[in-house]
Amino acid sequence: MSDKSAKLRVVKDNRQLVSAFTAAAGFMRGISIKCFVPKSRRREFAVLQQNHDSHRTRCLVFREKGAGNVPTIVLGGFVPDATETVEFQRKLLRRHGSIYYLNYSRNGFCQEMFTAQLTDLIEDLAGRGQKPLIMGVSFGCGLLSNFLRHADVHLHESIRGLILASPVFTTDDLIRPAAQKREGVRMLESNLKKIVAADPADETNISRHIERSRRCFQALFNAGAENRTLSVRHLAIRKKINDVIEYTTARGGFERVAALRDFNFPYLARTLFSGPVLVLLAENESDILVTSSPTLLLFSEHSLYTRIFPSCRVKTVKSQVAGDGVAHASLIFHHEAYNILLESWYDKLLYPRLQLAV
Repeated sequence: MSDKSAKLRVVKDNRQLVSAFTAAAGFMRGISIKCFVPKSRRREFAVLQQNHDSHRTRCLVFREKGAGNVPTIVLGGFVPDATETVEFQRKLLRRHGSIYYLNYSRNGFCQEMFTAQLTDLIEDLAGRGQKPLIMGVSFGCGLLSNFLRHADVHLHESIRGLILASPVFTTDDLIRPAAQKREGVRMLESNLKKIVAADPADETNISRHIERSRRCFQALFNAGAENRTLSVRHLAIRKKINDVIEYTTARGGFERVAALRDFNFPYLARTLFSGPVLVLLAENESDILVTSSPTLLLFSEHSLYTRIFPSCRVKTVKSQVAGDGVAHASLIFHHEAYNILLESWYDKLLYPRLQLAV
């Protein structure tokens, strides 16, 4: 056998081995993360009765059992699904309690349905004597902000705390005012601007814009993976991430952007949530969020963010590797940098006496 043939054989064998390990990792993951149905779904069913078409916008709710009594509810960004967003934080979160994931429907999105399902879940946990932490990522933070703005007092009291990773509270975080044309127009900004302005009834035009957005999100994910050694766990979730990008319908993608368009920036004259809040800003947020972002401005000033979150800590997530700055919501590729901050915050929040003893 020639050297070239031997090398090709080694490559082929390694690919087969990696594929086997990837399949095994995906299988074990599937065993751990299972569908979950709250005991009471009265708010979800009330929305369905008012609008029978809203069945296509229901989130898929999953649970992964943990060891403690403090669950975490995960709300992802546009992509990937919540179940993939915290792939490298799962072990950390499970130490404190079960993880509940809300994966957005691929066929549509409705804030009213999202609110109903999140409310049913929080009340279900309250019935078990559990107060969850809610972790929002990017778009998920905007959904959470709107939820809290309209939530009853009993819901606020049923939430232990919040984690906001790379929060996006308004379209103005991603799209600059028309007068600001310097620095060129970014690909994501350009795509979102066209979708926001699209006629909801023009399916052809919406499909064209959403197809461009698919390519944009694929490019962003590939950029994160570039020049990086992907582990078996990375490979196991890569297909799931690509499936979300590829198989979310044009209507589903459009309605997620429409929800973003309808976000209301928090009133600075009113407390949004009085409990503990951790905000994690990536060191390279400005690569995605525009320089005029109201949310970046908000969390740059202690006197501003404490108006809405009186008990809030803001941390910048930084990489220890030169030239590999942490990107917006990069919990998958920069998990070490995120997990150090998350673990410290969880420990101080949940085990303050232990911290004092230390």
